[in-house]
Amino acid sequence: MPIIGRQAGTTMTDHAQSWHMDMKALLRVALEREASDLHLKPGQPPILRIDGDIHVTDHATLGPADVLELARQIMDERVHRLYLEVGSVDFSHETEAGDRFRVNVYRQRGVTSVSARRVSRNIQTFTQLHLPKETLERICQIRQGLIIFSGVTGTGKSTSIAACLDYINAHRRCHIVTLEDPIEYLFEDKQAFVNQREIGTDVASYEVALKFLLREDPDVVLVGEMRTRDDVEGVLRAAETTRLVFTTVHAASAPGVVTRILDLFEAQDHHVLRESLAHSLVAIICQKLVPAADPNVARVPATEVMLATPTVRKAIRDGDEGHLPSVVAAGGDVGMHDFTQDLVRLVREEWIDPKDAYEGAPSPEALKMAIRGIDVKRGALR
Repeated sequence: MPIIGRQAGTTMTDHAQSWHMDMKALLRVALEREASDLHLKPGQPPILRIDGDIHVTDHATLGPADVLELARQIMDERVHRLYLEVGSVDFSHETEAGDRFRVNVYRQRGVTSVSARRVSRNIQTFTQLHLPKETLERICQIRQGLIIFSGVTGTGKSTSIAACLDYINAHRRCHIVTLEDPIEYLFEDKQAFVNQREIGTDVASYEVALKFLLREDPDVVLVGEMRTRDDVEGVLRAAETTRLVFTTVHAASAPGVVTRILDLFEAQDHHVLRESLAHSLVAIICQKLVPAADPNVARVPATEVMLATPTVRKAIRDGDEGHLPSVVAAGGDVGMHDFTQDLVRLVREEWIDPKDAYEGAPSPEALKMAIRGIDVKRGALR
């Protein structure tokens, strides 16, 4: 793993002492180095993730008591008590300068570890995020239904949803309610007014928040993640009652989201669930981050967009998920595309190198055939 060099004019001892047992100082270092994540683990110095790569700092090795003390510095009593009870807790932390982190403190092999992810203070636009602007703007103008963002951890789902909500906030007079664990991006009222509820702080659980959601008269809702059967049922109930609902699911492809949701239910419930999902679904956007060719940009998202066309709805109702990938690939005229098609676009527009496109492709061979003959300055097509 790369080791981050010491700042000029300081010794390792000075540098380590300046960070010693000071969580706020460690978070400042993460910000200064433009790291996306800070990790604390007994037996290791603090570790940073920068542009997707792991870097070990020159801080002294942390012991179990050190990590627990550093975590305790940014946990209030409620969060600390919850950690002691269940062994893992998520919460948000804001620095004195207004920078925000999403923090997970968890127990592993009997000791405490910490992962802190930086949350940008600025909500970026679709264009700034290199997302499919026209498709997402059209989706955000819909008044009712379910929009799901999917992808593995750390692929920018929350950032993309924040861009969607901010677009609605700027263009529509409505009431936006977010249910998050924890709150990540902070929204200011624009055309819309926004209420943000944090699970564990403002309300006990997603289940309780969803139970009372409709009494809060929302027009647009964010449910941070669908983790359980109760979450899915609450989200679908909101989407079926004239609300536009955004949520996230951990799945590697847009068609795979349907399977992931079904897996939360018993087989005898699948027919009703398919009907409800087919009726409510607006779109599924799956994304992954790929290293950018531009040295001034760390990574750009490659996306897969599946819109709820009549063909997609029928496939969901009929249990024909195997047909969905070909429907997505053939749906370019209505704004759909799969990962391979979007990677081709990113290579053609020189946002990414071909070698990085191959690494992010579901099928490198299919991508190789698709980009053959594209004249690009960066990378090589062989």
